[in-house]
Amino acid sequence: MRRSRLRHSLLALLTLMSASTVALGKTTAADAVPRDTVRLSVMPSRLEAGAACTGGSTKVVPAVPWEQRNLQLPRTRQFAQGAGVVTVAVVDTGVSLQAPALAGRVTAVGGAGADCVGHGTFVAGLIAAAPVKGVGFAGVAQQARIVAVRGTDERGTATDATVAKGIRAAVDAGAEVIEVSPALPRNSARLRSAVSYAADRDALIVAAAVPDAPGNATSSAHPPRDYWPAAEQGVLSVIDVDMQGGRPQGAFTPRSADLAAPGDGVIGVGPKGGGHFIGSGASLAAGYVAGTAALVRSAQPALTAAETARWLTTTAYPAAIPRLDPYSALASVPGATHETAGPARDSPPVRLVRDESGVRATRRALVLAGVGGGLVLVVVWAAVIAPRGRARGWRPARDEDSTTG
Repeated sequence: MRRSRLRHSLLALLTLMSASTVALGKTTAADAVPRDTVRLSVMPSRLEAGAACTGGSTKVVPAVPWEQRNLQLPRTRQFAQGAGVVTVAVVDTGVSLQAPALAGRVTAVGGAGADCVGHGTFVAGLIAAAPVKGVGFAGVAQQARIVAVRGTDERGTATDATVAKGIRAAVDAGAEVIEVSPALPRNSARLRSAVSYAADRDALIVAAAVPDAPGNATSSAHPPRDYWPAAEQGVLSVIDVDMQGGRPQGAFTPRSADLAAPGDGVIGVGPKGGGHFIGSGASLAAGYVAGTAALVRSAQPALTAAETARWLTTTAYPAAIPRLDPYSALASVPGATHETAGPARDSPPVRLVRDESGVRATRRALVLAGVGGGLVLVVVWAAVIAPRGRARGWRPARDEDSTTG
């Protein structure tokens, strides 16, 4: 009987995978795009000289996006929503004080309350955007507080000096979790010192393992084997994966990566208005990990930064690079409280518009919000992989100086 049920579950999985392939528009026929497709602008990671600041979006995706279903966030919110309250710093292009989804919960360091690029606001929304009635998207830790720290210049260009200064400012502002979006091809004494400064004060740094736009990161034909500060010892290094849990063909995966999380065709908020943008990159995956770290630290405040990092990797879904599993992390934390989660919704697919920013293009023309990959993973987890919690200790990244390959 058990084998029969397993065979039926596997058959259902294959059917879902087939349906997902068709739904994702793997064919190039124009009629594969439904008339109710939502067209979203791409969120840039930086702006070219003279480019206008990113404005607001009027397009709203009503359903739970695929990446949030993939992470089981609607179920995770039964256990915690970030009450506590944990402070998460976003070291990026700033976080707009005009973003409605973050209203009243953002403290800006210096001029970081203005975000011309919009990227830092997008990441902050992944971490802590408040729920809106009739809209499926919301942040991981909806009650967390955000500290806006600019780790780049106003156009989004980062250096070791700007990132190191941003990390220190985040620590001084009392952040318990620090998301760092820039990924630099070289280490420096400044970065090492800033990371040590955070570790000494029990602040967990969650950093993008690679740049969002790798082609702009280095002029070398061969990418560095690692990027910083993600590769520094004690930093939780995060790589981005797509709906199937994989990396784009030919994409570079650094040896320092500790966790993987969704980062391909991710939906989020902009610096103004209540509409949505779409984006791709490891910094967005780092946003999801940082939000989950905030949930864990709010549910179990006795955990240190290092213990929180170890907990996230230990409860992750087993893979070559363990995949973030917020539900497992929160369901396993002693003392986590059960809260009511909102119902899942259906929505039309999302279509990208032209990317004018140089950010890595999303691999597909259609992203089905709330359909496909999330359902596939649910079937796999429910029918094939049990138990899922194979222990895996947090392996610290290599502590190296500048290295290119």
